[in-house]
Amino acid sequence: MRVIAGEAKGRRLHAPGGRRVRPSAARFRESAFGILAHRHAIEGARVLDLFAGTGALGIEALSRGAASLVAVEQSRHAAQALRDNLAACGFADRAEVLVQEIDAALGRLARQERRFDLVLIDPPYHSGLVEPTLRAIVAHCLTEPGGRVLVEHARDEAVGATTPFESELMRNYGTTALTLLHRSAAETSSGIAGGTLDETESGTRLGPLDETEDWTDGE
Repeated sequence: MRVIAGEAKGRRLHAPGGRRVRPSAARFRESAFGILAHRHAIEGARVLDLFAGTGALGIEALSRGAASLVAVEQSRHAAQALRDNLAACGFADRAEVLVQEIDAALGRLARQERRFDLVLIDPPYHSGLVEPTLRAIVAHCLTEPGGRVLVEHARDEAVGATTPFESELMRNYGTTALTLLHRSAAETSSGIAGGTLDETESGTRLGPLDETEDWTDGE
């Protein structure tokens, strides 16, 4: 697995052994970042990478000109590989790695009044985590006005149906799909009161993943 384009083009990214991390396929990353570049959504962006795994998506964003990256990954093994990959690509000084559950990390970022231009979401497929994660991003007002959210998900999963995000684009890549969402500047500035990841309509909470579960930052 290598960085596809930009400052770190060709740099190899490493993942820990086992099935717990399946980095996003090169074809998906190339298409996704082509779409983002066409919309001028990468250069100078502050990026939040959730379910970051070994950092394939976040590092690609940095390589293509993103200003900074906050990567959230709850597995210590994957987070160490992520830090090693950032260092190998020369991006350690532009990135922060949070080794936390998603809900805890989002709450922490909200308390710090952090805002992001681009959010990357790549949870385990069919885990039911996409919608509660999107709702938590809205509740915590973590996107800048006009900010975008890129979701990698299984083709048969619905994305954004229970949130105020508007779907901008959706593309299929075999069994994998990409959905690009955005919110209007007016909606983002007003925010939505309340709501955390463990107060969702479905009752889903982003707690620790089962150590035996095959989870992923992509296919």
